[in-house]
Amino acid sequence: MRTVTYEKQQKTGVITLNRPDVKNAINKEMHEDLYNCLSRANEDPEVRVVILTGSGDAFSSGADLKSIPLEELETFDHGDYLEETYNRLIFLLERMEKPTVAYLNGMAVGAGLSIALACDFRYAAPDAVCSLSFLNIGLAPDAGASYYLPRLVGLSKALELGTGKKVLPAEAEEIGLIHGTGWPEELLKRLVVAPLPAYGLMKQNMKHGFDASLPDILDMEVRSQRIAGRSRAHQEALQAFVQRNRQ
Repeated sequence: MRTVTYEKQQKTGVITLNRPDVKNAINKEMHEDLYNCLSRANEDPEVRVVILTGSGDAFSSGADLKSIPLEELETFDHGDYLEETYNRLIFLLERMEKPTVAYLNGMAVGAGLSIALACDFRYAAPDAVCSLSFLNIGLAPDAGASYYLPRLVGLSKALELGTGKKVLPAEAEEIGLIHGTGWPEELLKRLVVAPLPAYGLMKQNMKHGFDASLPDILDMEVRSQRIAGRSRAHQEALQAFVQRNRQ
């Protein structure tokens, strides 16, 4: 693949956006490559965690508008393009059972930031800059930003960020946009041993907790525990617990 690289490092699937000459702007080819790499990591039983980052000095500058032919710009349907590209990518990230981490190695702008918001965790390099720049070109935030951002930082702050305000790592961590600064070594150590499917079940239950009623969530927890309770990870943990208590 030309626009995205994929490698496995200690049970971690590292996916790198690889168009550094255009700040990793996302064109159709990158959409296909990124979707395929995420699917590959998700289906690989040896991969326990997926981390998404960028090459060069940027995570992603967002959608590559320059890849749209000039003669098509006036009639270009951004809604159709979203349905064909970003939406299926966000749905894939949303349903992934494995932990997903975005490491913002540089600027994360527009739809580039939106993709990071869809990951479970976000860390940033000390010089990274985050910005939802959609309004600057007369468009509304997309690629799931309208869903994830208010849940992460609250509605009022999300609206402020939606105006295109640039956010540095210190503020981003303070408002809950990112979890920390620097490569997330300690987090990855914890996530690589997180039991599956329990982690994925926890993620889905907590996300549904924003919208579902308490009875619905309690029912979901019942179903989740039935699934987790039959998993190999639980059985191995249970056996280890019993053996420790017999000593």
